[in-house]
Amino acid sequence: MRTLQQLTRTNIWNLAPYSSARNEYSGHAAHVFLDANENPYNDPYNRYPDPLQLELKERLSTVKGVPAGNIFLGNGSDEAIDLVYRCFCETGKDNVVAITPTYGMYQVCADINNVEYRTVPLRDDFSLDADALLAACDANTKAIWLCSPNNPTGNSLNPSEIEKVLKGFDGIVVIDEAYIDFASQSSFASLITSPSDITATPIILQTLSKAWGSAAIRLGMAFASEDVIALFNKVKYPYNVNELTQKQALKRLNDVYTVQNWVKLLIQERERMIDAFLQLPLCQKVYPTDANFVLVKVTDAQKIYDYLVEKGIIVRNRTRITLCQNCLRITIGTREENNELLRALRTL
Repeated sequence: MRTLQQLTRTNIWNLAPYSSARNEYSGHAAHVFLDANENPYNDPYNRYPDPLQLELKERLSTVKGVPAGNIFLGNGSDEAIDLVYRCFCETGKDNVVAITPTYGMYQVCADINNVEYRTVPLRDDFSLDADALLAACDANTKAIWLCSPNNPTGNSLNPSEIEKVLKGFDGIVVIDEAYIDFASQSSFASLITSPSDITATPIILQTLSKAWGSAAIRLGMAFASEDVIALFNKVKYPYNVNELTQKQALKRLNDVYTVQNWVKLLIQERERMIDAFLQLPLCQKVYPTDANFVLVKVTDAQKIYDYLVEKGIIVRNRTRITLCQNCLRITIGTREENNELLRALRTL
């Protein structure tokens, strides 16, 4: 079993991180700030934000049930995705393994970091084949990417197959749970504090962009061991989450009831839309979904996509993605938006 030090790039393990002005006086009360070359005017926007977002992490800890020390916050989940490559993968040497189809940023970040990206297709029903995934790994495989509920398919991966990966691989296993709030399955975040008999090092990704209705503020989170969080904090830019984002996130996290109501409404609309799609002649199949979107197989995805664009309605054409020929990915909107889509499709 590889240790975290063996998984980490040597230069990153030995890295002396940048020490920001706000880190150096930690633990002491202060009210006169003459250390960071800030403008003393235009309070509060003249001051650098908390580089470790401590207040926000404490609030997230109570909402998510994960200790604050096990939380990393970034500029969307994409920052944490990129940090996996920057911390663990040697350029031109190491590789990662991922399911396909799945979220495209895993491969984009691999390409940016010049890391080999190996793909293993899901089964025809979009289920995970853990044995095939593990068979694609070798001694230079540093990470495995899993997205559950998966994007663009919408389905949750079988927990027993995920557990098989966690027990059969001794590297980083990233489970992206961007859509977990819409699913009936439980989060794997409990692995962080109760890892049981797994051999992998888990990293769980979540976000405020989806159920929490806060895509504009760009706040993603990673749950991991304190040692992994320490590595991420060494490599991230000093003030990666700005003050406006931190304040807005706190405001949203203090209104959990509203978010729960949004999720309930979206799930109700999701079921209504699935029933409506199945009545359309152009619809060939609606795949099971645990997300706030549905993947719909249609007669001619490009033709229907172009038609909807002309109507001012934008969906996602996924026909060029593995296993998704003639499929449209359709986000669940408000009832009014959904009805406008249905009216357009019924007159095609």
